[in-house]
Amino acid sequence: MKITLAILLFVTGLACSVSAHVGETEEEEQIFETYLEFAAAQNARDLDAIGSFFVDDPNFLWVSDGQSVWGRDATLGRMSSFQRAEHWQVLPQLDKAEVIFLDHRVALLHMPLDLEIGNAASLNTLPFLVSIVFRNIDGQWRIAAMLTTNDKTPN
Repeated sequence: MKITLAILLFVTGLACSVSAHVGETEEEEQIFETYLEFAAAQNARDLDAIGSFFVDDPNFLWVSDGQSVWGRDATLGRMSSFQRAEHWQVLPQLDKAEVIFLDHRVALLHMPLDLEIGNAASLNTLPFLVSIVFRNIDGQWRIAAMLTTNDKTPN
């Protein structure tokens, strides 16, 4: 029950952030909504739900810690190793998010986010820049690639 409530509060809070984007198109709104559901699945550590957001393609790519991880299964395997930590939470900064359309079926969502990971005695907050390539397949936006790097933006 606590997890369900926490997810609901997280998604509700993020949804409020998304609604703050003025002038966004319907497609941008759909991309943000898809990302919010994906982030909630990550924070719930629900690997099946996480995998459902990825395109079913061997060319699915996640660039993580300077490594290329190819395919949905390899990505989920790597994510599961990180999610063994006692605490794991992605905190996207949606107020700084930008959607860039590459064509009518492909878009890039770029934003900073913080990843909280560790345990109660040693919790780390890691700042990242994330670029997620979304592809519209049969009217649904799905993740085709994720590119992550450390955020070194000066404050």
